[in-house]
Amino acid sequence: MKLSDFDYALDTSRIAQKPAEPRDSAKLLDARTQPFGDHSVRDLPGLLRAGDLLVVNNTKVIPAKLTGQRKASAPLNGQTGGQAPTGAVHVTLHQRIDEARWWAFIKPARKCQAGTELIFGPGFEARIDEKKDGGEMMLSFSKSGPDLDAALLAFGTMPLPPYIKRDAAGDQADNHDYQTLFARHSGAVAAPTAGLHFTDGLRDALAAAQIDMAEVTLHVGAGTFLPVQAENIADHKMHAEWGAISEETVAKIDATKAAGGRIISVGTTSLRILEASYAQQGKLTAFSGETDIFITPGFQFGVVDMLMTNFHLPKSTLLMLVSALTGKDWVFSAYDHALAGDYRFFSYGDACLFERKN
Repeated sequence: MKLSDFDYALDTSRIAQKPAEPRDSAKLLDARTQPFGDHSVRDLPGLLRAGDLLVVNNTKVIPAKLTGQRKASAPLNGQTGGQAPTGAVHVTLHQRIDEARWWAFIKPARKCQAGTELIFGPGFEARIDEKKDGGEMMLSFSKSGPDLDAALLAFGTMPLPPYIKRDAAGDQADNHDYQTLFARHSGAVAAPTAGLHFTDGLRDALAAAQIDMAEVTLHVGAGTFLPVQAENIADHKMHAEWGAISEETVAKIDATKAAGGRIISVGTTSLRILEASYAQQGKLTAFSGETDIFITPGFQFGVVDMLMTNFHLPKSTLLMLVSALTGKDWVFSAYDHALAGDYRFFSYGDACLFERKN
């Protein structure tokens, strides 16, 4: 299929700049059957049935955006010497390699090469160890482990997607708004946005309706914001992300299916880690490691029955994933319905509910 097959027109006024308040007051389009149904997220318990299982992503977003200065030859660890800073750099961490190293995207990329050293604050520096052809760079920090995590908290900001506009000072509300109710395991540099709609009240209402929850982890990478460049989507290469599925979650899913319940993935991130495990083993098993699974129309699903997700960017890999689950024409009909109404799009926007058709 072609990239242009997944394009649609969207006025920028429809891109949500703030989440709904309260979170579960966001709109929810029930796109499982036609005619489509217009609801709010707090109606979710009534749209599901007792015995269903929601699978949520418990990753926690870290302050992965850094602004610093290039130094032609700046020593690490706060030592003296070296030249004065030579220019501002903007860094978005992408994927953790180990206790002190990250893959990152850096602007301006053309002024940064292997060996370039960067200063983010007193005693907090990094060196570019490698630069890939696509501009991705490996950063080796002067701090590691908990000390690096503390430095990111001190000097970093929340990695909002570029279509959410903020001034240079940012918005402190995003520190809360861009985390889900389930966020426990730090490592994501983008939020699993379908989970942003959940509140304690909604969780209680789901439990009262005998709808259970299970957790997985997928540390969402900055690659989720990168545009697809290849017109033939089969030529696109996904960035790897780290994820994990516990034995407990596998047992819950197996028990739900055995009892006739349905597996509802809250977000494309939960879906990707579940289906990555299934695709590797031919069945769902406990999992811990990286996945670069790319789900496009024709993919054979093995775990997920339904998907609750936000509205995705034109020509995005996430729009391709939803089209694989329920059919491209069906998805675009649902998007037409949302565009004709007052639905809000993307990370802080409204949600929709799809059902697997294959």
